[in-house]
Amino acid sequence: MSLEIERKFLVRSPAWREAAQRSQRMRQGYFGGTTLSSIRVRIAGSRGSLNVKSRVAGTSRDEYEYEIPRADAEEMLARLCDGGEIDKIRHWVPCENHLYEVDEFLGENTGLVVAEIELDAETDAFPRPWWLGEEVTDDERYYNHHLASHPWHAWRERTREA
Repeated sequence: MSLEIERKFLVRSPAWREAAQRSQRMRQGYFGGTTLSSIRVRIAGSRGSLNVKSRVAGTSRDEYEYEIPRADAEEMLARLCDGGEIDKIRHWVPCENHLYEVDEFLGENTGLVVAEIELDAETDAFPRPWWLGEEVTDDERYYNHHLASHPWHAWRERTREA
């Protein structure tokens, strides 16, 4: 087990693209988790993985991740996952001595761009480049397990109409 300490932000400008060092498309889906955990299968390049995370909104969460054969991941994604699939391109963007992972969502979540930074401790200071927008670390709507079954386009439209 590892403890994931992460802060999550909306992105207000595409200026981060200039600093991106690499990018990779990812597809992932979720199995019937519990109120305590989410279970994900992911395909990233030639790699497949299973991930179990504690299902709490906030900065720190327990996380377990295991590599599996890509063919198994493809099969699980196609046959066993609940809700929709998350399709995104992850970009790695260095900033000072830290690394932001900027997820550019596709499909039903097209238009949503979220930046995450992993920290060693909840109290760690970190750079906040000007292209970062509102912090959404505590807003579960922006977690991938939620976006898979409640796509951003649908709830964004409802919010805008209200």
